[in-house]
Amino acid sequence: MTFMKPTAFIKSILIGFFCIVSYLCQGQSNRDNATVVLNKDSIISSLDGYRQVFYYYKSTKDNPQPLIVQLHSWSYTADSLKTIGLDAIAKNKNYNYVFPNFRGVNNHAKACCSEFVIADIDEAIDWALKNMNVDKHKIYVVGYSGGGYATLAMYMKSRHKISAFSAWASISDLEAWYKESVERKNKYASEIIKCIGADNKFDSLKAKERSPLAWITPVKKRKKSTLQIFAGIHDGHNGNVVPISQSINFYNKILGDYNEKDITKYVSNENEKTMLNTQTFPVPDTSRKLANRLIYYQTSSKKIMLTIFEGGHELLSDQAMEYIEKKNGDR
Repeated sequence: MTFMKPTAFIKSILIGFFCIVSYLCQGQSNRDNATVVLNKDSIISSLDGYRQVFYYYKSTKDNPQPLIVQLHSWSYTADSLKTIGLDAIAKNKNYNYVFPNFRGVNNHAKACCSEFVIADIDEAIDWALKNMNVDKHKIYVVGYSGGGYATLAMYMKSRHKISAFSAWASISDLEAWYKESVERKNKYASEIIKCIGADNKFDSLKAKERSPLAWITPVKKRKKSTLQIFAGIHDGHNGNVVPISQSINFYNKILGDYNEKDITKYVSNENEKTMLNTQTFPVPDTSRKLANRLIYYQTSSKKIMLTIFEGGHELLSDQAMEYIEKKNGDR
């Protein structure tokens, strides 16, 4: 019979203990998410009579509560219920929550941040303001990937006074993303062509019409809004689909439109190239984390913030809300 050394025996017990704890915590998290029963409703578009479905959770508190507006990703509809935990956060905090469909999958002419998309999301917010007890000073728009793309579009074109925008793994330049998708030989190149209605040919002018990077920034309207842009440094590599340049270029564009004079606030071409090519960046302070992820690069100016972290094509829901509330919780 072989006996285990005491230290090895204790180590095995500890590993087993932490595995059990991790399993139980994950199970609890799944059960919490499963208990969020979302209501479903629909509204008719004022532009073309399209019936837009949406899902929601209504706060049970008597006093006005924040509204989380989650925007679905590129390839999924609201019916997919890929809420990424934002519905659970809303329920746990007893906030209001709306998850609109805004023309569904981005593979047709009325999708891809068209005027119909902007109107659909605005009208979903209208519904929430009318039917929920919403704190109008705490409306939060959150999305990743195609939802991050839509979040940037709402920052530029929504008619609502929105407190905070949290955009993750975002697309900002449809022309650049088309070229990147062609290079990667993925499905998005053909879907972009379908979106911009270019008769099966790519049209750069039509792509610009759907690109927040090319739009005029509503500086006066958004001067009290926060915009937090997050990107995982490995996005655009190894099967991830949206290079971090899409986030960096939009951040720099907004700072320019706000007439930021301090050049150190911008992401330099050299720093952008380093992060894109090496998927890393020299970090003087490794204690700065996003959840348990290293923050490689973080800069901000005039209520606009960019964070490049250890990760890929994703959204960290808890951290998205933490950053939003850090800037907006006392308003």
